[in-house]
Amino acid sequence: MAELRYNPLTKDWVMIASHRQNRPQMPKDWCPFCPGSGKVPENFTVYKYDNDFPALSQTPPVPDDVATDLYQTREAYGKCEVILYSPNHTITLPELSVAHIRELVDLWTSRFEELRKDKKIKYIFIFENRGDVVGVTMPHPHGQIYGYSYIPKKLEVELASSKEYLAEKGRCLFCDILKNEKEYKERIIFENEDFVTFLPFFTDYPYGVYIGAKEHIQNLSQFNDRQKDNLAKILKETAGTLDSLFGFPFPYMMCMHQDPVNSEDCSEYFHFHIEFFPPLRAADKQKFNASSETGAWAACNPTAPEEKAQELREAHQRFLKKMAHTD
Repeated sequence: MAELRYNPLTKDWVMIASHRQNRPQMPKDWCPFCPGSGKVPENFTVYKYDNDFPALSQTPPVPDDVATDLYQTREAYGKCEVILYSPNHTITLPELSVAHIRELVDLWTSRFEELRKDKKIKYIFIFENRGDVVGVTMPHPHGQIYGYSYIPKKLEVELASSKEYLAEKGRCLFCDILKNEKEYKERIIFENEDFVTFLPFFTDYPYGVYIGAKEHIQNLSQFNDRQKDNLAKILKETAGTLDSLFGFPFPYMMCMHQDPVNSEDCSEYFHFHIEFFPPLRAADKQKFNASSETGAWAACNPTAPEEKAQELREAHQRFLKKMAHTD
């Protein structure tokens, strides 16, 4: 079964993908993403791989006959892709060279441009799940791309808030967030010519950093070469900073927010950024989203962002020193 079901309480679509329950547990001595598996080329730097068990498909099955006047269903139309970061099974994102990550940025960009040609796709979501604690079953370094036939609720709310702010203030909401953070300085972790990594005033995760584009820009396809190089650099340093916090690969969910495709033009008010959701609040403690966070969507951060920003700045310096010794 693969279909979309509408939740009338939240006005959002839910992907029903029961076929994914049948995904096999991979043997420890074999990986489909490694050269020699027969699933990927023998030589590659980065690579797009169509998900073997997609929640969304461009040839979706007809939904089950369960719809009523209240309960709506739709075909689970869309695309699910796996983006392999490297042929090396054990390497991590911050261990890759900037030139290598730039090739990853170029692949993300080309896939974004290709997927938006499908007029049924309305939102392209690039993301990475890292670590067992966030449910990763394949340790090979990779991320994913989902092309949705609708705009997911969180992005819909973000778009609406940004549009309202433009109407009220005449300015971009995210531009003003960056302006406030740069003026306050205490939550800025580091920056380069085109991007800034910071711990937002409102973050609901202790180490939930954002990467914001300094220029008011909406998606990867609008970046010039310098911006793509600097995105590669800041991704390497941001992931490396998280790893340097406690001296081990830090689990996280990395989510790239771009403007919708094949939808209303929101170039005046939407601003490219990347959000990280790292589920640890200490080296040996996990931040759980319990009843209030999950049932009421009432986020709660058990730490002060200003204090954690200082920890992150110190971790960034440790990562820079490590890079200086290994380069």
